[in-house]
Amino acid sequence: MYGYVRKGNSQPTWLFPFVVVIVMLLSALPLARLVEVGIEALLHGGAYELITDPALWRSAWYTIETAVFGTVISVLLGCLFAFLLTLTDIPGRGPLGFLFVLPMMIPPQVTALAWVQMSGPSSPLLKALHIAPPLGSPQPLYSVGGIALLYGVQHAPLVYLALRAGLMALPRDGVEAARLSGASGFRVFRDIILPLSLPGVIAGAAIAFVSSIGNFGIPAILGIPASIFTLSTLIFTKFSSFGPRTFGDIALLSTMIAVISVAGLAVQGKALKGRDYRVIGLSGASAAFALGRWRLAAVPLLWAILFIMLVAPFFALVAGALVPAYGVPLTFKTASLHAFTEILFRQAVTRVAFSNSLFLSSMTALGLLAVTVLAAYSLTRRKDMLSRIVGALIEIPYSLPGIIVAVCFILVFAAPLPVLNITLYGTIWIILLAYFSAYFAVSLKPVMSAFLQLDPALEEAARLSGAGFVRRLADIIVPLIAPAAGASVILVFLIACNELTVSALLWSAGTQTLGVVIYNLDDGGSADLASAMSVIVIAMVVTMMLLLEILAKRLPKGVVPWRS
Repeated sequence: MYGYVRKGNSQPTWLFPFVVVIVMLLSALPLARLVEVGIEALLHGGAYELITDPALWRSAWYTIETAVFGTVISVLLGCLFAFLLTLTDIPGRGPLGFLFVLPMMIPPQVTALAWVQMSGPSSPLLKALHIAPPLGSPQPLYSVGGIALLYGVQHAPLVYLALRAGLMALPRDGVEAARLSGASGFRVFRDIILPLSLPGVIAGAAIAFVSSIGNFGIPAILGIPASIFTLSTLIFTKFSSFGPRTFGDIALLSTMIAVISVAGLAVQGKALKGRDYRVIGLSGASAAFALGRWRLAAVPLLWAILFIMLVAPFFALVAGALVPAYGVPLTFKTASLHAFTEILFRQAVTRVAFSNSLFLSSMTALGLLAVTVLAAYSLTRRKDMLSRIVGALIEIPYSLPGIIVAVCFILVFAAPLPVLNITLYGTIWIILLAYFSAYFAVSLKPVMSAFLQLDPALEEAARLSGAGFVRRLADIIVPLIAPAAGASVILVFLIACNELTVSALLWSAGTQTLGVVIYNLDDGGSADLASAMSVIVIAMVVTMMLLLEILAKRLPKGVVPWRS
């Protein structure tokens, strides 16, 4: 046991260095390479032409404008659902919460495609209902307002989850005492609940803002046709027209996105300053208010919002998949399953995309699980500064827009690997490594939660009895954290399977993913095939979320994001 396990510590001597090496490879090295290339571009004067290009500043303005308005919409929707579903006795809170979180799990390009199919003069669904705008009318979503609206729909669940977590920690006894003292429901909400919930609202708004800054799928489908470029789509177009200054340009553009994201987080920190509320007493202000006759307005309102956010766009996607071409009204004569047959059985590229996405998401989920079990074990048993730095490095790639992660890995692996002389760029392996980096934090969180709830006495007793690390891991630790590990696998699989932002810059012929193919099909004019593929993707998402719902009762608190 000596030399293998530190004295008085169950952690093997090799474990933490192993975690450090993995984190350096997946996080520190790619980020350092991005900084290096950006500095080189500045020193060699290649940045002047980019910085003086009016298109850059228009893109930066559109990026900020759409993100700000999208965040406002996210906050309004997220707060409405969080307050009503957490603090009132509104019926159907479980299904309402599940459905409200669903847009967060649906790929943004699918959300954009569904809304395009639902609106405008060529909508098959509106034509079937005879309520389509006249031919020649503009598509209202091809605008700054349309992009911001879908940002709001896509990221409202982030505000909901952040605020709901804070509302569940409210002092229930304080709320009850105020009510017993004669305070009205409105007075309790205004003077107690609203001030205490502001940190959650601000945190959710910051997350929604940063997510909007890095979103690619929505501005790509809605903005590019209208020549409205955000920084993420500008990076994509510059990469598509590859030139000698491309790497320097995209490094500087990625730095601008990172700066805007950090500025948004800095505003969050400023807004939260002085709002460190500590509550004492029983937590959980769930169902603190009885709606009474207000139910007659609240219940239809929430279901109507969900119908507009989810049901109507989904029906529009189905209608778009059943007609032979975009703009053809859906009738009994025009309806056909041709698009689904083409997608599932005839199109080679879609079969490749399904295969690639299933391979990448499975390998990412299972590979990260093996790494995160070791990382969580190590980080929960070390309380020093170095372990906190490693934990922060794991979080950084997930907090950055996915397109920056892709740029980082392009810069690291564009040239052949030293000694091995192997090029990863253009292969499926570079996408896999980028997924590992981007979703490390997603995989780690449920496992860390499970480790923090474990009683170390069992493992310590096994160690003192002579059981080695691998034996303790197999016989004690893994069985105890199995539910959280299962949730980690499903969450990562669910997110990675429908990803577009990272793979948009990394794919090549033969390595297309589902997200890439949906975007390419729509961009190439095959709206019916893109719609059919999107319907299949949504069915996969709902199935995986239902599996998580089934597992939820056996999981640590907070592992399934939409459940309290």
